[in-house]
Amino acid sequence: MTDELAPDAAQPSPAKPRSRRLLLMSLFAGFAVFAYVFDQLTKLWVTSTMVEGERIPVLPPLLHWYYIRNSGAAFSIGENVTWVFTIIMSVVSIAILFQLRRLGSAWWALALGLLLGGALGNLTDRVFREPSFAMGHVVDFIQLPNFAIFNIADSAVVSAVAIICILTLKGIGLDGSRHIHTDTRKSTDHSA
Repeated sequence: MTDELAPDAAQPSPAKPRSRRLLLMSLFAGFAVFAYVFDQLTKLWVTSTMVEGERIPVLPPLLHWYYIRNSGAAFSIGENVTWVFTIIMSVVSIAILFQLRRLGSAWWALALGLLLGGALGNLTDRVFREPSFAMGHVVDFIQLPNFAIFNIADSAVVSAVAIICILTLKGIGLDGSRHIHTDTRKSTDHSA
């Protein structure tokens, strides 16, 4: 009778995977909400306290608040096709949600949460800001020397992409598994 119970005792209890899954989903949701809310609150602050085109020194010459509305992507690329960015951000947001079923890593939860929060932050601007529905201009206000003017959503997306690149280079899969890259070339011994 003890032999029959031993294999069951070695298997993890169903509560442990569920609690880990809940923790990972909570991390994902927490980072997504944080990135989104922080982005929207800073944009609300900028639009209610500054006029478009206003520039305020914060840590001159390194950092300024410079309120602009961007119809394009980074570096104002694609200013005439704002609707394309609305579609891309919508597709990215949906794709992230579909990938959540495979989520098995806290670092991936952080990255995907920041990515979703940032995408939704700028998507909100595209959908609800002037000049029209799905063609809105994104509020940007963080200015560094010799760089594009950006916002918190942009920072969240860039941080997420950096984390995803590091995880990929380290061979850590979305499910938390480690992928070891081995050299498949066969060595030949010519010493015979």
